[in-house]
Amino acid sequence: MSSTDLAEPPVDAPSSARTSPGPALAAAMLGFALITLDTSVVNVALPAIGADLRTGMSGLQWVVDAYTLAFAALLLSSGALADRVGASRAYGIGAVAFVLASAACGLAPGLPALLAARAVQGVAAAVMLPASLALVREAYGDPVRRARAVSLWAAGGTVAVAFGPVAGGALTTAWSWRGIFFVNLPLGLLALALLSRVARSRRRPAPLDLPGQLTAMAALGALTFAAIEGGTEAWWALGLAGVSFAAFLLVETRRRHPVVPLGLFQNRTVAVAVAAGSANSVAFYGMLFVFSLFFQQVLGLTALAAGLMFLPMTGLLAGVNILSARVAARYGARLPIVVGQAVAVAGLLGLLTVDAHTPQVAQALLLVPLALGAGFSLPPLIASMMEAVPAERAGTAAGLLNAVRQTAGALAIAVFGSLAAASVESALRTSLLISAALLALTTLLSLRLPGRRGR
Repeated sequence: MSSTDLAEPPVDAPSSARTSPGPALAAAMLGFALITLDTSVVNVALPAIGADLRTGMSGLQWVVDAYTLAFAALLLSSGALADRVGASRAYGIGAVAFVLASAACGLAPGLPALLAARAVQGVAAAVMLPASLALVREAYGDPVRRARAVSLWAAGGTVAVAFGPVAGGALTTAWSWRGIFFVNLPLGLLALALLSRVARSRRRPAPLDLPGQLTAMAALGALTFAAIEGGTEAWWALGLAGVSFAAFLLVETRRRHPVVPLGLFQNRTVAVAVAAGSANSVAFYGMLFVFSLFFQQVLGLTALAAGLMFLPMTGLLAGVNILSARVAARYGARLPIVVGQAVAVAGLLGLLTVDAHTPQVAQALLLVPLALGAGFSLPPLIASMMEAVPAERAGTAAGLLNAVRQTAGALAIAVFGSLAAASVESALRTSLLISAALLALTTLLSLRLPGRRGR
């Protein structure tokens, strides 16, 4: 989204949207929940997808990453796109594409068709996300009411994360893995019905950095391909990733309106926030992926039982987010950021004790500290980054942080999945150690963040 969406209220916001904000908020919440749901609902269905489509571990990794990579890469530019065409139009276009792509996923006759549809889902999600928040931004002129509305919007995503594994497991067990995509159809149509009651957004000029966007996509795609596929082709992919990344840096230093202003990283808070946010994504999304495989392929649980194993972990996220905001308001952001990451590290190390003989209740409870730590540290981390940049760069910074976090999660699944192709149990331990090491490093880096009074 653009910087104006996070700054002062736009003077050209439609008056009808302001007098009747309910449909806009409901549509935005539902859209964000759908987007977030599809980042977590797929994991527990992967073994069933693999068996039905007769694909191995690399194919399953692409089922997750085809969505995540397209989503992450296009987040860099989708805010500007929403401004250029208008938030309501962008949301509508994204929602229609998301519904059609979900239907294509559910009807996919084979892996190539499924991966293509998943990529389109990711593109649609990237268009919808900033547009959904912009709808809320336009609908609420009063800053206090707007802040509450944004909190409700965020809660939609948190609930989706919490119940994604359970919903995915239930649909897969009771019906088919295809159900996890078909369920998006009525929800997406409901979002479009709500959108029809929202006043049309005005268009605003916003520059697009197509060369930067394209080179970023090439670099991310090639790097993920190398991590998933391996072999001789991986070296060619790594070479392409290196060339694309060099081209990206060159483009960004010469563009008047770059998609990623590299000067942002000169700010210590921004650099630490990006690093810590990435480490959080590696740990959280990487563990969802690996433990989904462990629960079903090693323990022999059904998809529903595997989804329920995550419920104690994900169900606490919303409450921890609220507690974190209160602690940050009283003691400053650095305390919950450091403490949260330290708790997550301890949780990851505790999970090293898990094996096939560990009681299932104990396994589910041992996952809780990871969620507690991640949920406690992330909100103040995001808030600190937003406060550290000028108001006119807030939208760009938000897009950058979300894109990097999604990319980190995609790369974690690529690497951890490649390890799991040989042995799920061995991959579990290696993945835990990698995640713990990254989070321990960013915990130390977070000690350098400003204190409560900016000292």
